[in-house]
Amino acid sequence: MARPNLDLIAALRRTARKIEQGSPYQWGHMGSCNCGNLAQEITKLTKAEIHAHALANGRGDWNEQLNDYCPTSGLPMDLLINEMIDAGLDSDDLKHLERLSDRRILNRLPENKRHLRHNYRDDVVLYISEWATMLEEQLLSTIKLPQFTWETEAVCV
Repeated sequence: MARPNLDLIAALRRTARKIEQGSPYQWGHMGSCNCGNLAQEITKLTKAEIHAHALANGRGDWNEQLNDYCPTSGLPMDLLINEMIDAGLDSDDLKHLERLSDRRILNRLPENKRHLRHNYRDDVVLYISEWATMLEEQLLSTIKLPQFTWETEAVCV
């Protein structure tokens, strides 16, 4: 499960906003699919660069890339995945993102919204937005605020 942190939450929110506002989205393109759009935000690579990294490995879609991922290979796609993992994700998060399939996220949605289509822009936006909210809640739950005590003074008029 993703490690909640401000940078990751912000990247998820930017990704959802960009997709919602019409940025290039094509599920069959490694650089502009669900994972590809998030990778653009985290790595600052273009969709074309991400797609080229994937093709250089010759492994197929994101799921296949993640199944074959080797953190020490030095291959461009593995370096890209390393950067996403360093941002707080794990390979299961990315596999779920590509298919919109993480039950922890889906169960937070209204029942009539839980059957998302992995290649439908509005469903991707909903999933990523809810994921960001979930991580934000997890992060906030770890913050302990000090106890404040207020002393009252008598005021004479």
